[in-house]
Formats: sequence, C-alpha cells, structure tokens
Amino acid sequence: QVQLVESGGGLVQAGKSLRLVCTASGTPFRPNAEGWYRWYRQAPGKQRELVAGISTAGIPNYDDSVKGRFTISTDNAKNTVYLQMNHLKLEDTAVYYCNAEVIVHTIERTVRRDYWGQGTQVTVSS
Repeated sequence: QVQLVESGGGLVQAGKSLRLVCTASGTPFRPNAEGWYRWYRQAPGKQRELVAGISTAGIPNYDDSVKGRFTISTDNAKNTVYLQMNHLKLEDTAVYYCNAEVIVHTIERTVRRDYWGQGTQVTVSS
C-alpha cells in the first residue's frame, strides 16, 4: 500500500525559502507505471489548488502564482518529490499536500490510482 508523508513545513519570514519533501512508501511508480507527482495547497476559506506538478517523464508545470519562485523535482530512486519554495510571500501560507497520480499498465488492464499525504503547514510571516 502506497503512503505519502510530507515534511519541511514551518514558519518562515516573507522573502525566505523552504523546501518541502514528500516521501512515498510502497514504490508508487513501478516500471509499468507512469503519472504525476503534484503539490497542492489549501489556505483557510479557499479551495484546494494545484501549485506544481511533474510527470514521470520529468516535465514540470507550475501555477502562475508560483512560477519563477517554486521548483518541483523528484528523486526517483528514493520515491521522493520536493518543492523548493523561494521568495515566499504571505499569500503562500497554506497547508501543502503531496499527491501522486499513478497509471498502471498491464496486459490485462490500465488502472488509475490517486494517493494523498496528510499535509504540512507553511506559514509565511511579514
């Protein structure tokens, strides 16, 4: 069973940096699987929003609000995805969630699985 655990959140001043780490157990992306790692965030009173994603092909995408400030990357050998957050702003304050969408291909079928971490709090202060 795949599990995702986030770490690296905390309290940081605006303009500073944090690196979030999501470690996966159970090897979500086996050789016959593909998909995406994603980071979402949810601020109080707001909907959960997609921040960044990276495909198993290594292609990243970012929301415009973080483009140029955040970098998503993976270490496939460690089943780990990172979110480097630089030049943090007050509006980046949220609970950040790690997500893995896994597409498994077999000769019998193709199935989609979706995994979520429990979230890590990021608070940016002035």
